[in-house]
Amino acid sequence: IDEMIGNAKTVDAYSHADENMQKFDEINGRLKDYSLKAVFFSSITNPATRFVNSIVYAAVAMFGAILAVKTNQEAITVGVLTCFLSYANQYTKPFNEISGVVTELQNAFACAGRLFELLAEEEVPADAENAVEIKSVDGKMQLTNVNFSYVENKKLIENFNLSVQSGQRVAIVGPTGCGKTTLINLLMRFYDVNSGSILLDDKDYNDITRKSVRKNFGMVLQDTWLKAGTIKDNIKLGAENATDEEVVEAAKKAHSHSFIKRLQNGYDTVIGESGGSLSQGQKQLLCITRLMLCRPPMLILDEATSSIDTRTEIRIQKAFAHLMEGRTTFIVAHRLATIKEADIILVMRDGNIVEQGTHKELLAKKSFYYELYNSQFPSVK
Repeated sequence: IDEMIGNAKTVDAYSHADENMQKFDEINGRLKDYSLKAVFFSSITNPATRFVNSIVYAAVAMFGAILAVKTNQEAITVGVLTCFLSYANQYTKPFNEISGVVTELQNAFACAGRLFELLAEEEVPADAENAVEIKSVDGKMQLTNVNFSYVENKKLIENFNLSVQSGQRVAIVGPTGCGKTTLINLLMRFYDVNSGSILLDDKDYNDITRKSVRKNFGMVLQDTWLKAGTIKDNIKLGAENATDEEVVEAAKKAHSHSFIKRLQNGYDTVIGESGGSLSQGQKQLLCITRLMLCRPPMLILDEATSSIDTRTEIRIQKAFAHLMEGRTTFIVAHRLATIKEADIILVMRDGNIVEQGTHKELLAKKSFYYELYNSQFPSVK
């Protein structure tokens, strides 16, 4: 349903409605068959149990009646027979009640099986016992001989070394799949390195709590995320104690104030999960506004303006330039024109840094970065 109805525009755009309808009918048909069988077998249990119990009751009554009539009164009396029938009825009653909840038991076992599968999944490693919490950082980072791969036999990042001074702007460029986003995941400690070390203000990542590392980073990603709630709630996600005036000021800096005011209830407009009816560019502007409000000591910008029009992007880049002053910033970009002013440009390929330097220095080398840049700007020499 999520794929076929939630992405109906894509289905219609590629004229795939008939094929999807056939597939949906086939899946729905199988669901109907399984559901009917499940309902039938779960519904027949209680009547079958009652039928068997009734046969037992009738057999006891008939056998006892025959004994009472054809034998002498000392063998069995009508009163004793009545007691037997009463006991037989009480004995079978619990079985009738148990059979009535068989369906609930089956559902409970199925749900329990899924829960146990989830509980059996490998947990995120806990912080070390001596891990400390850091509240404010200068932003100095050192990566030494870092090795990491998602799959053990498939190497991705090997012997990665990087030194970043406080307040520097570090741009990360390279072809798709070279390890840019993986490096960001390691910096945010969504994953731990396989070997090597990452130092933040001369403190090893393993000696710092994950939560405190992430609190010192502010992220704007290409893939936006918004929760169900008001526009204001989404902006204040990283700074819950911010005032309304601070929210408006952050929105003006991110150039989202104008479109927010045009919404039905302004900052109190309720949006659905993933942004509801907002455009992709508007969602990204809200994420940028969120960053402008919380103003963390370190920034990660992963294609932060990829869905925004060129005119607005130029304005936001100026706001970013002001925000990045004195803050260590990691910028992932495919549009190389946006990272000309970076203090360090890391050119990655196959998980390794193949070039490193400023924009002018890398162009002067006329190597891999030179080829990447001229592929976007062929007239520039």
